[in-house]
Amino acid sequence: MTYQMYSDGACRGNPGPSGIGVVIFDAKGKVVHEIAEYIGVGTNNAAEYKALLAGLDYCVKHKLSPIEILADSQLMIKQLTGEYRVKHEGIKPLYMEAQSLIRHLKVTAYKHVLREFNKHADKLANQGIDDHQAHS
Repeated sequence: MTYQMYSDGACRGNPGPSGIGVVIFDAKGKVVHEIAEYIGVGTNNAAEYKALLAGLDYCVKHKLSPIEILADSQLMIKQLTGEYRVKHEGIKPLYMEAQSLIRHLKVTAYKHVLREFNKHADKLANQGIDDHQAHS
């Protein structure tokens, strides 16, 4: 059974208040887990990576493998596949942490998806920001 993990980071301004969204599906398309969290003020690229990390961490802890990683951040996907180098000093530690978690999983694919196919994770990322702002 291959799981699919969709992740997304949201930022209101860049930098600005940020949230992460992750949705993990089993092979039958059933939602296994969702994450919607506020992560503080940051950049869009950092939010994308922090969403990925939250999803990977959950998959490692719950032994959800093999997985496909899907995101609408083309930059992040191309960095994960090695097509692009990670140049930004603020992203390098996040990338290294992702690689460390990935070693514990069998990743069958890294896929860039258009934003319209990542609406569930995007909704969760924005929900993380909205929930925080509603309680502030």
